[in-house]
Amino acid sequence: MSKFPLKRPVALIIFWGLSFLAGGVNPALADERLLSFISEVVVHPDASLTVTETIKVRVEGRTIKRGIVREFPTTYRDRFGTTVRVGFELLEVLRDQVSEVYRVESTLKGKKIYLGQKEVFLRPGIYTYTIRYRTDRQLGYFKDYDELYWNATGNDWTFPIDWAQCRVELPPGAQVLKTSAYTGPFGAKGRDYRETRDSRGRVVFTTTRPLGVREGLTVAVAWPKGLVAEPGPQQKFHWFFRDNLATVVALFGLVLTLAYFLVVWYRVGRDPKPGTIIPLFSPPKGFSPAGVRYLRRMGFDRKAFAAAVVDLAVKGYLTIKEDDDGSYELRRRNPEAQGLDMGEWRLAHHLFDSQERISLKEENHLRINAARQALKESLDKELNQVYFTTNRSYFLVGAALSLLTLGAIILTTPTADVLLALFWLSIWSIGCCFLAVMVFQKWQSAFGGHRLKLGKTFGALALTLFALPFLVGEVFGLGYFTLKVSAPAAVTFAGLVLANGLFYHLLKAPTLAGRQIMDQVEGFRMYLAVAEQERLNLLNPPEKTPELFEKYLPYALALDVEVEWSEQFAEVLAQVQVEGQPYAPSWYQGTSWQRLGTAGFADSLGSSFASAIAASASAPGSVSGSSGGGFSGGGGGGGGGSGW
Repeated sequence: MSKFPLKRPVALIIFWGLSFLAGGVNPALADERLLSFISEVVVHPDASLTVTETIKVRVEGRTIKRGIVREFPTTYRDRFGTTVRVGFELLEVLRDQVSEVYRVESTLKGKKIYLGQKEVFLRPGIYTYTIRYRTDRQLGYFKDYDELYWNATGNDWTFPIDWAQCRVELPPGAQVLKTSAYTGPFGAKGRDYRETRDSRGRVVFTTTRPLGVREGLTVAVAWPKGLVAEPGPQQKFHWFFRDNLATVVALFGLVLTLAYFLVVWYRVGRDPKPGTIIPLFSPPKGFSPAGVRYLRRMGFDRKAFAAAVVDLAVKGYLTIKEDDDGSYELRRRNPEAQGLDMGEWRLAHHLFDSQERISLKEENHLRINAARQALKESLDKELNQVYFTTNRSYFLVGAALSLLTLGAIILTTPTADVLLALFWLSIWSIGCCFLAVMVFQKWQSAFGGHRLKLGKTFGALALTLFALPFLVGEVFGLGYFTLKVSAPAAVTFAGLVLANGLFYHLLKAPTLAGRQIMDQVEGFRMYLAVAEQERLNLLNPPEKTPELFEKYLPYALALDVEVEWSEQFAEVLAQVQVEGQPYAPSWYQGTSWQRLGTAGFADSLGSSFASAIAASASAPGSVSGSSGGGFSGGGGGGGGGSGW
């Protein structure tokens, strides 16, 4: 029998075993880490520091391919939330005592130093990097002593550090008053170190255990006052102005814009005092439903358009047909209908032209939007500058000041992050403002009149829930802007958005003639919205008839009291039905009248019908360390690093 089959397994086992042992001791399989980190800090009499960092690193070609990356923070927030920017001048970079190629990138928080070249890859092994730099504004000045509170290694290294040491050399003649050090992750108060003095009198802090990923060594040394230069008030003011230029510009721009808006509002935007409001049984003479709404709001909206269309229907010009799926169609009924004002004639002309019917769908958005624009232009020509003024030119000056302020913030914080954040936040905030106004109007409509309207409450609640995520996004956006620039800059942005939105409306003001008409409109609205139990207090009100109901329904729609107006006629219209004369508006075809009742039908005109008109008018697809109060990661210096 051959012995080969027995020898082969033994040989394989020996081969595998040797391979395993070889692999176990192969340094190429070891972890990449910092074998040592030595920071030598020299405190100069002019209060600057010269720092030499000697970093011994094991490279395996995984994370560290070309060299290491050292991050150094130069931008901080003090206890008052203001920005402090320390100096940083890179003096020398070495690898194994030979000058090393490097590049420095500026980040929002400081400097990032890439040691090595993009095209040159390191062989696995152990390398020693030396980084020497000068920095200032790193000292603390207290009543009885001055202090260096220094994060020697930084707490953001993505590698463990086997051994770390910090050597602090004070100015000549300085006596060490007190010392302390901290080890561990950011915020920790670990005491895993020993303190000694070397032959040069330097205070030496040495770790007594390896530091894990994102752990560091922070030291604090205090000495008597008078040995290093302390900045005076003028120097501090210069630093503050330089470091917080974006904040200063932002607050100045906000104050200037608000002051401008307030002065302009006081001069041209204050409304004349209203007169005595008494119930009136008819609208102001010569004012259509759309005109009444346009005047009351001093602007055009979708409900003014809807009120004009319903008025055309009531006057016999057209018929509103509602399909079972909730879509609407307008049919021309009598082109010779009487009583139309100029705006309604122009609306009808653009809406139908040579056609006899039109569906309220996006495919007809060109015609519908043309009709909408014709009505708006007619109302604007008839009412604007006669009964009210928007003071638009004054508003545009304030808007320009706001844009200049935002532009100045960008120029004083010239980073792509800030530009992107400001651009996104501007668009998002405009959308949120529109949503907030819509939510307010919905709730205002739900609580309007004399009691809560259940149907409109559900609509307001639904819109509120829809808007909440967008408003939460606005808060997060402002928080991000705060981190990227400053809290005052974020407050300035929010203040400018609110100021422009607020004064866009506040600068609108009725003329004296407009105030008188508005008083009449409010009196007429009181009559339309009066509750049945209060109706007895009115002197000689008109008799309630189906004709009166239809005549003033478009006005009730325009004044947001369509439900209240309809409820006044519920019994009257029911009696007409009981007497064998089934009542339904001749200008409406659909099931909502019978299905929803008088008030429900009117409510649907103010919501569903108005929404259908608005949607169909839009194009498809169109929002202190040495005293023991410190911690690891505190003080100046810090940062961290990785490989690249």
